[in-house]
Amino acid sequence: MAKKNTTVFVCNECGYESSKWLGKCPACNNWNTFVEEKAIANTSGKDKKKERSEPISLNQVEKRATIRIKTGIEELDRVLGGGFVEGSLTLLGGEPGIGKSTLILQICDKIQLDGKILYVSGEESAEQIKLRADRLGIKKENLLFLAETDIDNVEYGIEKYNPKFVIIDSVQTMYSEEITSAPGSVSQVREITARIMKMCKKANITTIIIGHVTKDGNIAGPRVLEHMVDTVLYIEGERYFSYRILRGVKNRFGSTNEIGMFEMKNEGLVEIKNPSSILISEREGNPPGSIIVVSLEGTRPLLLELQALSVPSVFGIPRRNAIGIDYNRLTLLMAVLEKRAGLNLGSQDIYLNIVGGIKVNEPALDLGIVLATASVFKNISIKEDVVAIGEVGLTGEVRSVNMIEKRVKEAEKLGYKTCIIPESNKKLLKEKFNLDIIGAKNIIDAMKFLGLK
Repeated sequence: MAKKNTTVFVCNECGYESSKWLGKCPACNNWNTFVEEKAIANTSGKDKKKERSEPISLNQVEKRATIRIKTGIEELDRVLGGGFVEGSLTLLGGEPGIGKSTLILQICDKIQLDGKILYVSGEESAEQIKLRADRLGIKKENLLFLAETDIDNVEYGIEKYNPKFVIIDSVQTMYSEEITSAPGSVSQVREITARIMKMCKKANITTIIIGHVTKDGNIAGPRVLEHMVDTVLYIEGERYFSYRILRGVKNRFGSTNEIGMFEMKNEGLVEIKNPSSILISEREGNPPGSIIVVSLEGTRPLLLELQALSVPSVFGIPRRNAIGIDYNRLTLLMAVLEKRAGLNLGSQDIYLNIVGGIKVNEPALDLGIVLATASVFKNISIKEDVVAIGEVGLTGEVRSVNMIEKRVKEAEKLGYKTCIIPESNKKLLKEKFNLDIIGAKNIIDAMKFLGLK
């Protein structure tokens, strides 16, 4: 079969190919994402005969029982929906040093599996992995290590040793000799992932692929990579904080947006069974500008401490700075406070922070942001046992949020006495709680109850 090397331009974001360079990708509409790569084109005039599949009735398909493999780490099993599905392909991403390799080794040590485990690394040597394993106290007898970057040799090792669990660390370091571009390029990443997927599905091997992330926090390589795998997990966390969040972004065998919380210690990633109590444990006193809010991550309610600071603007142009929430959301809520509550914030620099390095994009924090800002601006403290939940609209109304009973129950469990929620949510509550529930139609009602208006 005659083959010819050709040059194509490939989009780094979505994998779209073009015969010439384009400034804007017509598939994903991103600018300056095309890179030149060599590809192999088939110039054969005849195609091989292919076996063609025929459609069948969906009612005739036999349902097979899904076999779950417990990892031995409850927080991880929670995110996965009960453990790894046998024969599934999982993509794990995160920033350098966030704890990906540490978590993988802990999984290898605790997973409940009858068979060999193969750890394939293209980045670290056996000595480096051994040092980390000794630090974590891992002495698994059936754990095999292979330092290799050629996918052909990796496939040979898998066929020879027939493992039940395989880790590829990382997909950007692997290469195929059939593709002439460098390792980590769009073509290589796509080809390597396709071959790993075919291999693990054919042999029913549970596989984890570790992927690098870009400066934007996304998996490096084409977006099609995330579509090819069964599950996509991200490890998030600030470099100078010890807490880590494992977030499920995609899961074909369970719910998405579930999170698991860990704390990085010398012995590895330690599970946090009750994140709310940890995140608000260091709250002392009752200073102005501090309030407790409830965020929902997947099906898990989290109590977070939200702090606001207001100082006179020095340069005449007020600053707005947010850590943990969307900056645009903060500026919008400050405008609502000025217009609907009459607070003169035009001469104030406003700073907002969610304690613990947690990032939240949920609108249910709006009411807490408004009340914390009003509290620090008027220098009036909010009671320590108050929790605020609700979305705020542009007219100042407090709008309903989902799963309000779960949120209120979490606040009650941790001993809070008062919960300010939207009036529309209060009318629909069916359960009775051992705390005072205050319904607010707008931000003025909530501010009056706390003595801020």
